[in-house]
Amino acid sequence: MKRNILMMAMLLAIPFAAQAQEAKLEVKPSGRILFDAAYLKPQHNEDNMKSGVGIPDVRVGVGFSYGKWKGKIDMGYAYGKVGMKDVYLQYNFDKQNFLRGGYFIHQYGYQSCTSSSFKETMEEPQSNAAFNNDRVIGLMYEHSEKNFLATVSAIVETDAMKQTTDITGSEGIGALTRLVWHPHTERGNIFHVGISGGIQGARYSSNAEMNHKQFTLSSNWPTRVSKVKAQQAVVTEAKAMYMFSPEILFSKGRFAAVGQYFLNKVSRRNDLDAFNGSGAYVTLRGIIKGDAYKYTMNDGGIDTPDPGIMELVFQYNYTSLSDTRAKIYGGYLNDWTLGYDYYINKYMIWRVRASWTRVTNRAEYENNELWAVETRLQVKF
Repeated sequence: MKRNILMMAMLLAIPFAAQAQEAKLEVKPSGRILFDAAYLKPQHNEDNMKSGVGIPDVRVGVGFSYGKWKGKIDMGYAYGKVGMKDVYLQYNFDKQNFLRGGYFIHQYGYQSCTSSSFKETMEEPQSNAAFNNDRVIGLMYEHSEKNFLATVSAIVETDAMKQTTDITGSEGIGALTRLVWHPHTERGNIFHVGISGGIQGARYSSNAEMNHKQFTLSSNWPTRVSKVKAQQAVVTEAKAMYMFSPEILFSKGRFAAVGQYFLNKVSRRNDLDAFNGSGAYVTLRGIIKGDAYKYTMNDGGIDTPDPGIMELVFQYNYTSLSDTRAKIYGGYLNDWTLGYDYYINKYMIWRVRASWTRVTNRAEYENNELWAVETRLQVKF
């Protein structure tokens, strides 16, 4: 009798034990350090670009999970400045659906699949920097399944993280979405096509006359040792920005190719012509040591290669921030990049990059070009 009672008690305790196990709090620290060195040779040095070394990013953070909940808090330090990076809370409905809220990079285009420090070319394409958002406060829902990935986000402008509304006024809001069809996601056999779109309200400006009546679109010369704007378009009398970006990814064995196009249109007040900015990049990757590329389902892109892999990377990027009809001349940029990446082990990556970048048609600046050779040792944990 006692034995039967004991067995019944054990059976009744199983679901409660499983529930307790599911709700176990797990905390995991994380971090990264970037060590950069760069040789820079500009045609004209009005942009004040100098060779040197630097530590452009140090991150310390913590990720946590509790049942269906997870979250992340990440702090960054660079050149004497401390700033918040990812800060979000996420609820996983199941393995295919989650809702994330906080301050993070929302899904928009292919570059969303990797953070800024994990780009295979060391720095992100200038077209993505110009026409996409960095981290913003918002809410994102994602659905991922065998052949399809879909996200939709409601966001507020970047300055919502930096200023209170008594300074910014009513914050600009927006919406983003990314849709990806990926019929082939096997290792060494990858194909996906996608399309992203969005709309955003005009942004904050410390100039009261331009507050929420302007957009500033810009990109830097491709180095963080010397952080200098390469092109910049300030679109005044702005109402809203409409965003559109198709993408394609193909990988067979040790070869991979990625392409993405950007078109951003800013509508304007007082019968002024709309501003149209555009850009595109093509990236070719080839593994010279190691196995084939693999896919990451939740992010929709090529995953970080395994330890021991070496690859060569080529990228061409074009970015236009000049529009004759709108009489805004932010500059035309062309960038050619050749890179080498060695994924030393689970915690370290070594990258080498050589690039030639040319910018023309910038208001109040003469045409300029930059030859750059850079290297980076990246430590992540």
